Amino acid sequence: MTVYNFSAGPAVLPASVLLKAQSELLAYEDSGQSVLEMSHRSPIFESIRDAAEQSIRRLMSIPDSYSVLFLQGGASLQFSMLPQNLATQTGRVDFIDTGGWSKKAVADAKQYATVDVLASSADQGYRFIPDGPFSSSADYLHITWNNTLEGTTFPTVPRVGVPLVADISSSILSEPMTVEDFDVLYAGAQKNLGVAGMTVVIIKNDLLDRVPDTIGAYLRYDIHAKHRSLYNTPPTFSLYMTKLVLEWIEQTGLETITKRNAAQATLLYEAIDQSTVFHNAVAVRDRSRMNIPFSTGSEAEDTVFLAFAERHDLINLAGHRSIGGMRASLYNAMPTEGVEALIDILHRFEQGER
Repeated sequence: MTVYNFSAGPAVLPASVLLKAQSELLAYEDSGQSVLEMSHRSPIFESIRDAAEQSIRRLMSIPDSYSVLFLQGGASLQFSMLPQNLATQTGRVDFIDTGGWSKKAVADAKQYATVDVLASSADQGYRFIPDGPFSSSADYLHITWNNTLEGTTFPTVPRVGVPLVADISSSILSEPMTVEDFDVLYAGAQKNLGVAGMTVVIIKNDLLDRVPDTIGAYLRYDIHAKHRSLYNTPPTFSLYMTKLVLEWIEQTGLETITKRNAAQATLLYEAIDQSTVFHNAVAVRDRSRMNIPFSTGSEAEDTVFLAFAERHDLINLAGHRSIGGMRASLYNAMPTEGVEALIDILHRFEQGER
């Protein structure tokens, strides 16, 4: 039986990565130790950390003027770390509000800074990304690049003349990004980078000078950069899994993954757009390739469809509890066969199968 997992996160992992982790679970290479039990101060674990950093630097062409940090707390911790570290000049932070995760980031930032929402699509159900141009004089502008709940993504990079911070948790390494277009990029690992428990932060070194010495040591980006993410015990197994996923991306090729992601999203959107039962409400220009929400328009029918899909081994298709409907997350590890199986089930349901 083949089960296809469309979870928004924790999400599907490449089978080869899981098999590699399984083979090394009792003993990593010739160390005689599992990664789960080795010291984070040991040379062999530092080699794991270093390999992960070198791999993500190659894949994203990250220049030496940026630090790569491997932190705990999930992407949500960054909602408060960012203003504490960076809103230290004007004390103001600007946002473009594009959905549920933007709202959470705004709420946390308000505890530490004056917040202004430059634009929002909330009044129209977050079905699109607000158009610019935008103007800011704050300490930084924060955006959620890909909106996991609502199924939207920014079509272009906003240009505002202040540091640009982007949450790229659900889209990192699903397509090329120019790191220099941003000043901070951050991503929880459990979607395209590995397993839950770790967040990658890519931060321009110049911004480390803003960090005040009045916040707790663990919350300071400059301390993590100085200690190469080893200030305290890092999420060792999560970091190891990210190393394996990054190696898989390099072996597969980011260009290959990008083309496959685009082709898979196109197939599913075409099936939904041509359907007489299912629909997607997102503006076509702003549609996400990672997270595709859809619905019948009836909560009862959506529930019937979800049960029908699960009986055919398509799991975790329920939309976020705040939105409902269905959502197919097509992260890098989703095989095309999974998308084709979902389209087949859409057609069969449309033809009356229950």
